[in-house]
Amino acid sequence: MIVKICGMKTEEAALAAEAAGADLLGFIFYKGSRRYVAPEIVKEISTGIRHSKRVGVFVDAPLSEVNEIAEFCSLDYVQLHGHEDEAYARRVARPVIKAYRYGDNFNADEAGHYPAEIILLDSFVKGEAGGTGMTFAWQEASREVASLGKPLLVAGGISEENLSEVAETFHPYGVDVSGSLEEQGEKSVRLITSFLREAERWRG
Repeated sequence: MIVKICGMKTEEAALAAEAAGADLLGFIFYKGSRRYVAPEIVKEISTGIRHSKRVGVFVDAPLSEVNEIAEFCSLDYVQLHGHEDEAYARRVARPVIKAYRYGDNFNADEAGHYPAEIILLDSFVKGEAGGTGMTFAWQEASREVASLGKPLLVAGGISEENLSEVAETFHPYGVDVSGSLEEQGEKSVRLITSFLREAERWRG
């Protein structure tokens, strides 16, 4: 099971996450998020990243902007967290991670046919875009995604305390974690390291 740590904003946190074994590092380019980070900062952080893959998270952004930032920041993946259709996704210049929100008309069959390498399943909170940090009906959702046919990342309220429940319920390709690794709104090196140590139990 791989681990994606999302909402990276500083070099210190990104390097600590990589050193502790994070597979994917997520950078949010949606200006409506408190975790937004400017492309110039991500480019600077990226120069020190050697092994972890860089994921840019976008919400209904113009396609040209997405591809320009992906090139500028040397992103490995583009994560689409809005209402981007299939035609849009096919024109993204990087492999796509498509995020769906469970409870917002999620359909596993449609997700399976979406032109994305990885599907991310998050919680749905009406009126809020992107990730919300809330858990959702995991048991119910796990039955729906059983036929997905694509690698699945599970997001939404995941922490060191409930990681084993997520792993045993979904047997996912990976998990996406963010808010539980923060103290006073910023990523904590201590919490990142502790979470990844716990995640080692579920690798391979």
